[in-house]
Amino acid sequence: VKPSKLQMQFKTERKVGKTGVMLVGLGGNNGCTCIAGAIANKLGLTWETKEGTQKSNYWGSLLLASTVKLGNDRQGNSVYTPMSNMLPLLNPNDIVWGGWDINGTNLGEAMKRSKVLDYDLQTKLYPHMKDIKPLPSIYFPDFIAANQGERADNVLTGTKQEQMEQIRKDIRDFKTKNGLDQVILLWTANTERFSAVEEGVNDNAENILSSIEMGEAEVSASTVFAVASILEGCTFINGSPQNTFVPGVVELARQKKVFIAGDDFKSGQTKMKSVMVDFLVS
Repeated sequence: VKPSKLQMQFKTERKVGKTGVMLVGLGGNNGCTCIAGAIANKLGLTWETKEGTQKSNYWGSLLLASTVKLGNDRQGNSVYTPMSNMLPLLNPNDIVWGGWDINGTNLGEAMKRSKVLDYDLQTKLYPHMKDIKPLPSIYFPDFIAANQGERADNVLTGTKQEQMEQIRKDIRDFKTKNGLDQVILLWTANTERFSAVEEGVNDNAENILSSIEMGEAEVSASTVFAVASILEGCTFINGSPQNTFVPGVVELARQKKVFIAGDDFKSGQTKMKSVMVDFLVS
């Protein structure tokens, strides 16, 4: 391995636009807990636990809770500033949330079902979450665990092309309804199996678009969402360890000059449990 040095220059807007985030998997444990946390912080909620009164905050956020050293003052003391003061960054409390899920349960019930948050906090959040319902989502059974079939009661029908067009319409409607400057899509749904990367199917931008139109079997739901997002000019972030970004998707994003990012953010606990189980069994 040889170290390399690359000098880059980044340019950012000074005005923070009104931003919406649409979660794929809105009603899952990750999705509804994310929304619950955002609402709790926006409302400044407090709740009781066996450890005492807790107050919502953004501790642990890299951008909101960390600091950057600016240098030293005349007395030689280090001077720090919050990272959020270094650049014009979006305030999480200003985000407009929405999204899709293959299960139509409202987010209040989804929060109770997930059993992540303390009970007292759930009771305070429920009135603010019970009216939030996910949009119908894409469901390709052969890509995810079979046990998800029982909860798939909120799914789109039609061809893959028709489903992609519906997702694009959902994005446009969400943007217009909320007067947004930009929308970000975030995949936090079930982890899919890997798609086979095949010549003529998903190896370049032209073929991936054609494959969606033709309903090719090796085009996953996450890839359809990613393509829809790119075609709408929206950043797409993948949160599951799957190959959503097949070569055709990457090429399409480059052609459209749209950001895509991520290959996992939800497997940490799973990996930890797997290690512990192996240790305990051994």
